[in-house]
Amino acid sequence: MVRSCSSGITTAFTRRRASGQRQALAKAFGCARVVFNDALAARREAHAAGLPYVTDAELSARLTAAKATPERAWLGEVSAVVLQQSLADLNAAYRRFFAYLKALREWRVAGRKGPPPRRTGLPRFRSRKDRRQAARFTANARFTALPGGKLRLPKIGDVPVRWSRPLPSAPSSVTVIRDAAGRYFASFVVEASDDPFPVTGAEVGIDLGLTHFAVLSDGRKIASPRFLRRAERKLRRLQQSLSRTVKGSANREKARVRVARAHARVADTRRDFHHQVSTAIIRDNQAVYVEDLCVAGLGRTWLAKSVHDAGWSEFPPRCRMTRHGRESRPFRRGGRQAVGPLTASSRRATRSRRPLTPER
Repeated sequence: MVRSCSSGITTAFTRRRASGQRQALAKAFGCARVVFNDALAARREAHAAGLPYVTDAELSARLTAAKATPERAWLGEVSAVVLQQSLADLNAAYRRFFAYLKALREWRVAGRKGPPPRRTGLPRFRSRKDRRQAARFTANARFTALPGGKLRLPKIGDVPVRWSRPLPSAPSSVTVIRDAAGRYFASFVVEASDDPFPVTGAEVGIDLGLTHFAVLSDGRKIASPRFLRRAERKLRRLQQSLSRTVKGSANREKARVRVARAHARVADTRRDFHHQVSTAIIRDNQAVYVEDLCVAGLGRTWLAKSVHDAGWSEFPPRCRMTRHGRESRPFRRGGRQAVGPLTASSRRATRSRRPLTPER
């Protein structure tokens, strides 16, 4: 049994939501944000004053005491599990930061050999204007997926849900997310069985491009859909309508949501395309080899829009992941030195090709 947080079981709330439930969800998001910011401010103030590190238990005790004060009495209007999970998110962010500092010290002691560890900064304060708002309910909150297709959340009610697929097992937690387009999602953590793909004898190498999205080593070519290019005219019109509205007005907020929904539709379509193509490639081949591209560098060139429209940074990780986020096929990235440099001549530049070598 594999414990995983599967985005495939993510569901979206129906549009006909009760106004009271929207307000209750907004209150849960706001209370979780306030608790997170208060705890982060307490730790930063202690660090600035030279005091010891504020422990998790002390933060939890401060939260309990704050709920008894008139200034923070409204924190009791939401589930206590949501507030405690907000503190858990802060603790996890600090653990990632400390792990980065440790890895950075070890990398420097080792003589700076190999690539440096991926940078992870200190936690930042959350804002009500953040594009993503979330609140997590664990099993202690006693949320329930009702047989009628609704999700019962404590102090929120029975929320209608449009399920993408049935849950394979009883969920241990659910995270309710609101994105910039005003859509609500529920992401469950469940126990899922590991069903590997059947063994095949074929292997494939993938060459990403712009004229064709991908050219496979067996000769197949996958056309580039160009989702952003196809939606540019509509996006331009919506963006112009947004720029004509008055800042701070209700019409500007409506126009902003329309622009966000249009961009979300493009991103969702691209994500679905990547998922379908990567699943087909992984299912039909025993090993997958993909070239390693410096997408960050290409994003600073005149090809930036086309590169990001193709989603080169999103597609290779999807070829690595299979069911429930686990890797059941050998996956290798070809080193950037696999393709020879440009050798300039007087009138032209030719590229020498070398076989794709997997990274070790």
